[in-house]
Amino acid sequence: MKKPILLLVATSLLTFFGCKESNEKVSEKATPESEVPAVGQSAVNDEISSPNIVQTASKSKDHTTLVAAVKAAGLVDVLSNAGPFTVFAPTNAAFEKLPKGTVEGLLKPEKKDDLKNILEYHTYVGNLKTDYMQDGQEYEEVNGGKIKITKVGDKVFVNGSEIIASITTANGMIHVINDVLLPK
Repeated sequence: MKKPILLLVATSLLTFFGCKESNEKVSEKATPESEVPAVGQSAVNDEISSPNIVQTASKSKDHTTLVAAVKAAGLVDVLSNAGPFTVFAPTNAAFEKLPKGTVEGLLKPEKKDDLKNILEYHTYVGNLKTDYMQDGQEYEEVNGGKIKITKVGDKVFVNGSEIIASITTANGMIHVINDVLLPK
């Protein structure tokens, strides 16, 4: 009876010290939390899923200014999250309609809050398809401002700017417009 108990104790001690040594080696090799880069949803590299709003806009040659603004405003991770979001996406030509120097000024770090306010005015939390939009409807945008929908025949307008294309993404909708919407 003593041999099995002694054998059990010896096996337990070997297992205990063997596991402890193994854990210490693993923890020595692990990267400390302070060295792990802080990244958000935008850093997830997924080649299988459908692209999100930011990934879709980034692939568009007509939305390079919008993508630069989203980056400058620090909204890449937000718009890469699950959502759903609806983004009224001004084209590069829409930004060119603004007074000279406006875009460049908004991209400066000291104007980040102003830029963020404008971009949030282009963003609705939810999935707004043009089929669901009704003439005269208003929607509250992320910044708290409201946009107004107008329908003329088959055409849909947001604050007077025609929605010229709609793109479904993994986390919502992009409605392409030819004007920059300015909060009131």
